[in-house]
Amino acid sequence: MDTVIEIREVKNRKELKKYIFLPGKLHQNHSNWVPPIYSQEWKYFNSRKNRAFSYSDCIIALAYLNNSVVGRIMGIINKRGNEIANERNARFGYLECPDNQEIAHALLSYIEKWAKEKGMNKIVGPMGFSNQDPQGFMIQGFEHKPTISTNFNFDYMNRLLASEHYSKEADYVVYKIDVPEKMPEFYQKIYSRIISRGNYEVAEFNKRKQLKPFIIPILELMNECFIDLYGYQPLDYVDMKNMGKRFVRFLDPRFVKVVKKDDQLIGFNIAMPNLSEGLRKAKGRLFPVGLFHIMNEAKRSRQLDTLLGGIKEEYRGRGIDVMMGYKTILEAQKAGFEFADSHLESEDNTKVRAEMERLGGEIYKRYRIYSKDL
Repeated sequence: MDTVIEIREVKNRKELKKYIFLPGKLHQNHSNWVPPIYSQEWKYFNSRKNRAFSYSDCIIALAYLNNSVVGRIMGIINKRGNEIANERNARFGYLECPDNQEIAHALLSYIEKWAKEKGMNKIVGPMGFSNQDPQGFMIQGFEHKPTISTNFNFDYMNRLLASEHYSKEADYVVYKIDVPEKMPEFYQKIYSRIISRGNYEVAEFNKRKQLKPFIIPILELMNECFIDLYGYQPLDYVDMKNMGKRFVRFLDPRFVKVVKKDDQLIGFNIAMPNLSEGLRKAKGRLFPVGLFHIMNEAKRSRQLDTLLGGIKEEYRGRGIDVMMGYKTILEAQKAGFEFADSHLESEDNTKVRAEMERLGGEIYKRYRIYSKDL
């Protein structure tokens, strides 16, 4: 390529607009790609509206060729996360570019140089500020629908990273679990045995307003359950409130299950209908009619996406997961869902994976987080 690729830091709203809408241009002929909700993108990349910027060093950049935008990237140094993990890691995220090694090299080199100057010794990604942001590039399952809060990249992105000497840091697997026409007998027996003891209560919901008192307790338990997961950063109270506001409007109360013991929350599982087609029809905009498309798809979807789940450590292995799974399967059967997507599970999480496989789940997607020493 004769013309020099120029990397420029995003410094104003006009440039940020180019950054936010570039993926839509690159993926316009990518059949399974789903646009983000653009109103949330404007908030996410705004340092005045996203408090994660307050505890992170960040840089947002665009690649230009012949004065046209051809790529983007974000560099993040999550100081809070590094302190918790005793690491000096930078993260790259939101990398988008055509199948062009020179553009990928220019973008990644720019972030690597920035990270070195900040005293970091390793770069990992793709990752955002936290585990609730899209992480990892898909390496298997491109023919299947993406789920909310996951990346849906071109396959060539993995080749571009490998050519820049990035290697595997962590892999995640996603299971496809068929919703059975009849409850599995072993599940019925376990559920009946646990219920007969009378020690636990499954709370179920049919209205969103019923969920509100449980949002903070669920996220507090998530902090407790996820603390040892790769790259997880605990949420503080303000983070929890913000996350609740961001996602509660899209939750279907029927697929939120919590288990209590003596009024203490000890387990939770959150699933929702796949909204990919609705988001695509909405073109990433909630108004004036986008929200209608999204909610309509929630009624029509036959794919149930599991988002989050956890059980208090001292209650694991007691069938709490079966209680929530049993209730979720019943709701999925009533609603006519054909299968469930497990969302990302660490390939090292053998206990959760064993439960997925016991229900007949098969791996149908894989994601990879890459790393490179600086």
